[in-house]
Amino acid sequence: MTPAERAAALFSSAFGTAHTQRWAAPGRVNLIGEHTDYNDGFVLPFALPHLTAVAAGPQPDGAPHWTVRSEHGDETVELDELAPGTPDGWAAYVAGVIWALREAGHDIPGARLAIASDVPIGAGLSSSAAIECAVLGALVDLAGVSLPAESWPRLAQRAENAYVGVPSGIMDQSASTLCREGHALFLDCRSLAVEHVPLDLRPQGMAVLVIDSKAPHRHTDGEYADRRRSCEQAARELGVAALRDVDLADLPKALEQLPDDTARRRVRHVVTEDQRVLDTVEVLRAGDVRAVGPLMTASHASMRDDYEITVPEIDAAVEAANGAGAYGARMTGGGFGGCVLALVDTDRLDAVRAAVRDKYARAGYHDPEFFVAVPSPGAHRV
Repeated sequence: MTPAERAAALFSSAFGTAHTQRWAAPGRVNLIGEHTDYNDGFVLPFALPHLTAVAAGPQPDGAPHWTVRSEHGDETVELDELAPGTPDGWAAYVAGVIWALREAGHDIPGARLAIASDVPIGAGLSSSAAIECAVLGALVDLAGVSLPAESWPRLAQRAENAYVGVPSGIMDQSASTLCREGHALFLDCRSLAVEHVPLDLRPQGMAVLVIDSKAPHRHTDGEYADRRRSCEQAARELGVAALRDVDLADLPKALEQLPDDTARRRVRHVVTEDQRVLDTVEVLRAGDVRAVGPLMTASHASMRDDYEITVPEIDAAVEAANGAGAYGARMTGGGFGGCVLALVDTDRLDAVRAAVRDKYARAGYHDPEFFVAVPSPGAHRV
């Protein structure tokens, strides 16, 4: 069964009636542009075929409370008093969306929601944005609110930042909402201007292979927030609104103004990563997909050495993929675990998988998992 079918079945079994609205939103991978979004920079994600689905219906009593069930837990969660920081776990993302919509002045009636998903949790594929955007679509439909898709990412991001307390940028919610099938989303995180860049690899005999490292996320407590604080402090030191405003040509001079080597490395990653996004968009516009590979590998080296957000399993997957003939490979997501993307000829997919498995087995790592990422549409009614 698809996530949408499972959500509908869960709604029926949990609430004894049929749903009235059903929405789905995807996870995402980021082709390139890591930790640039909260620096007002550029990113290039695309949506996955993996979906989170929400089946929804009104509360029978019409009262402003929300009853939520998920296939990943046995409990039914009741959301009445919405206060940032409560409840814990997955239900916080649901509560955050309700809260953000109501804070924005939208009359969101009470509802019953059932959630099902095949977006891997904890793999850096943005399962949180998928649930936020699917819930948002279902609630907006139930309320009869006219809300253009361009406004959804800010609302979903506010749910995650101000309610759940995760200081994420806007990339994940933008990808989960705005992506188009067969395209990557070139997003300017300051202006929110978007361009849908063609990314249909199959006619060229190529694929983006996702390697789920299965590495347990570690050293994550406060690390993401620490990176963001470091960037904001560096921007103040340099007298700019955000690191996006540091031109690549001026980077050597800017680094001389910073007080320590850690700050210099953080800034170097963000500024060079922004440029790599721009370069990737240019080669994709020109149809030179293979030229993306070296940019991906350079991005990974920057995340490993300057931003310090990779782990040994991730580095091993990149090394093995490149050694087996990938055009390039890099970690995707916030770091400290998660997934690697490898740009591969389709006739080399088996060789790359075998090389990664062999390297993991020799190192004693958990068995990795693989799938081919196909650029897919954003949030939609099912």
